[in-house]
Amino acid sequence: MTIALPHQRPPVDFRIVDLFAGPGGLDMAAMILGVPSVGIEWDPNAVMTRDAAGLRTEHGDVRAYGPKDFPEANVLAGGPPCQSFTVAGTGAGRHALDDVLKFVQRLVDRDARADIDADLAKMDDERTGLVLEPLRWVLSAIDDPSLRPYDAIVLEQVPAALPVWEAYAKALVNEGYSVDCGILHTEAFGVPQTRRRAILVARRDGHRAALPEPTHHRYRKGAPRPEPDLVLESWVAMEDVLTERGSPFQVVSNYGTGGDPRLRGRRRSCEPSATVTGKVSRNRIVTDDPAERDLPRLSHSEAGRLQTFPKRFPWSGGDIAQQIGNAVPPRLGIHVLSSALGLPLPGKDEWHALAEWAPVSRDGAGAEAAH
Repeated sequence: MTIALPHQRPPVDFRIVDLFAGPGGLDMAAMILGVPSVGIEWDPNAVMTRDAAGLRTEHGDVRAYGPKDFPEANVLAGGPPCQSFTVAGTGAGRHALDDVLKFVQRLVDRDARADIDADLAKMDDERTGLVLEPLRWVLSAIDDPSLRPYDAIVLEQVPAALPVWEAYAKALVNEGYSVDCGILHTEAFGVPQTRRRAILVARRDGHRAALPEPTHHRYRKGAPRPEPDLVLESWVAMEDVLTERGSPFQVVSNYGTGGDPRLRGRRRSCEPSATVTGKVSRNRIVTDDPAERDLPRLSHSEAGRLQTFPKRFPWSGGDIAQQIGNAVPPRLGIHVLSSALGLPLPGKDEWHALAEWAPVSRDGAGAEAAH
């Protein structure tokens, strides 16, 4: 079964290069919107998944490429890793964040790349410098007379990256971009999961950059599920997308507790999932009754659907739980790309196409995923 995509030809000829593309959450969003994209990804497991899904991929290190390698792209996207300052409350995290902000300014000041790379190589965690790559690409495209600046920029990461996006925003405004950045809550966009992401969108072609407006109510722990109103729909629960489970269940977080079972987080199936991480396979699934009998743990397909990947998305390779946890929820990606690129608001056609998408086999027919 093949699904007709609703936006085969966007009103503007956008083409995306997606840095640190992972298994393809943002590229799935682009596919549903009819926007061509190519992702750069070094992890061989994520590349196997992307290949199985038919997503165009360049397998390699983002640092080895630049705008000249993708001259057709006029949209830059990416979610650079930032593990070294994810825990911003620690001394090491604050120090790493301060270092990154100083490097941002050095890029803006056009310090020589060799000098910056030499100083980055001295850092305790070489990954710290990866968060600088999108800005390096943007400035390289601006400074090279053989290239054209990117018309649009879309960046996402964990909330701890917001100070970096704010430093990016200041730099981009000075380069002629309109910029908007902030924290988005995924359940406010129809994702059956509470997850917070720091998002930056920018436009340089005369359009005003804006983050998407929420379409669903926020989840409040302990509060009743809100009824839809004229502006917002209710948040989406796990049971709304994991329909084959049939009876009510609870998800019990089985990590991050220091071994104390009293600290284990719980969500009932009538609620959105907690944040899906790379440890999602460790969660216990139990019946929603006093007996709490164990049920089968989440399959790859189920965990992927909590991230709004299609049921038949072909998760492949190893470390699939980590792939799923690292991914951009495609539904959030559709909202962000639509707003950033000035496309029509997504609606039932897009959501049907996303839910019913299936990989295309060699003979052109829709293939069932094996996972």
